[in-house]
Amino acid sequence: MYGSPRTVGDVMTCTVAAVGPHAPFKEIVRLMQDWRVSALPVIEGEGRVVGVVSEADLLPKEEVRDAPGPGGTAQLGRRDAAKAEALTAAELMSSPPVTVHAEAPLAQAARIMAQNGVRRLPVVGDDGLLAGVVSRTDLLKVFLRSDADIAEEVRHEVVSHLFRPPASTVHVEVNDGVVTFVGQVRDTSLVPIAAGLARAVDGVVDVEFDLAPARTTG
Repeated sequence: MYGSPRTVGDVMTCTVAAVGPHAPFKEIVRLMQDWRVSALPVIEGEGRVVGVVSEADLLPKEEVRDAPGPGGTAQLGRRDAAKAEALTAAELMSSPPVTVHAEAPLAQAARIMAQNGVRRLPVVGDDGLLAGVVSRTDLLKVFLRSDADIAEEVRHEVVSHLFRPPASTVHVEVNDGVVTFVGQVRDTSLVPIAAGLARAVDGVVDVEFDLAPARTTG
């Protein structure tokens, strides 16, 4: 659509920290602290993402500190017990990794995050190599668009196609991301279509209508 960021590549963070499969436990923790992130992509070769290591993967080692001795990991599940004994990224990481393509729409990235219960996703390019990372915060950047930008896009993409004069006289008002269509329309069946199109515009919080039937002449 007109003027708005539509893909993950538009909002992702390009400069990211990553580790190799042989990165030791302490290096992973240090990088997470330095970069203030909760997860790191694990890459090999020229940058192919082979896994993701997160804080959740590191915590089992802390849990066994409360139960020292050979039976310390017995209280953990099989997977967490293995994590507690892991020393490298390859042993700690979740694999295959959950990633998203740079050209994917923002809604798809949000859906992948929700389905997998993650806050960050490695972003891969057409070559399959790491291109960046997208976080929940990145996806919310679209709501920082100004009301003026949103109004301009709705006029360009919705009103100019559905509500052309003289059959309809509609103008757009936007306040804190809430779009309101104001005016007169002849074909009210177009109203639900306009609502769907307007909600697809980045930065739109809600859509409202203040419309009346257009007067007929003759």
